[in-house]
Amino acid sequence: MNIKTVIVDDEVLARRGIQRLLRPSTDFEVIAESGNGRDAISLIQRERPDVVFLDVQMPLLSGFEVLAQLPQASLPLVVFVTAFDQYAVQAFEACAVDYLLKPIDEQRFAVTLERVRHSLATRHAAAERDKLMEVVAQITGAGEIELETILAQGSTALEASAQILPIRQGRHTVRVPVASIQWIDAAGDYMCVHAEGDTHILRGTMKELEGVLDPRMFQRVHRSTIVNLRFVKSLRAHMNGEYFLTLEGGQELKLSRTYRDKIELFLGSRAAQRRTVQ
Repeated sequence: MNIKTVIVDDEVLARRGIQRLLRPSTDFEVIAESGNGRDAISLIQRERPDVVFLDVQMPLLSGFEVLAQLPQASLPLVVFVTAFDQYAVQAFEACAVDYLLKPIDEQRFAVTLERVRHSLATRHAAAERDKLMEVVAQITGAGEIELETILAQGSTALEASAQILPIRQGRHTVRVPVASIQWIDAAGDYMCVHAEGDTHILRGTMKELEGVLDPRMFQRVHRSTIVNLRFVKSLRAHMNGEYFLTLEGGQELKLSRTYRDKIELFLGSRAAQRRTVQ
């Protein structure tokens, strides 16, 4: 089995070091690398690796911010590469498949590769993704949806509030325009709301949020994904009756077999958009 691997680190020497350490392990295939978090997002979405060796501190976006902006349903295994102290590493250890401290020890690196192989073989990726998102939420500052008022007023509450989704972030409330939301995905008890290039990590359930969003605009495509129909650029068939949706920003989301009955909605949405342009 070839394990498709991506390396993300802003230090050239660090990337070369990981490449060198991986060379004897012929089952790991380095398919790409990136020197900053912003480029890493599109790279990971395009290449769909099995595992990413991810630096924590990088320019533009940190490793945690990179993970927050990726579709959680297709998140690869993550190995943190960090110079953080032991206290931070203990938190990482509970959430990523593994961590590596710089400078990387060869024997410790061998242990990491075994953990990656084991996780892929036993398909623990989904559980690890959920734990990983919990730590990302804790570190980046997760908010809560102000659902109490919205639910009390019913599904018309968003219309009354000028289509604004209020999300608490600490002492502040971020007002996210609903029309700007491209997609929403969930991992465990957390959701990621992707809008206008930003990702808002918050605590809540997909069922609650789905209940207040306009179904003419937002549709569930996976047990952990809701997508804005207006941002769907194309639809392509995949094996086993699944489909992939490509959004305007280039993100690719899976439409699972359970939601195949919604294909006509996406086709109809694209046709309506073409008529509007004409």
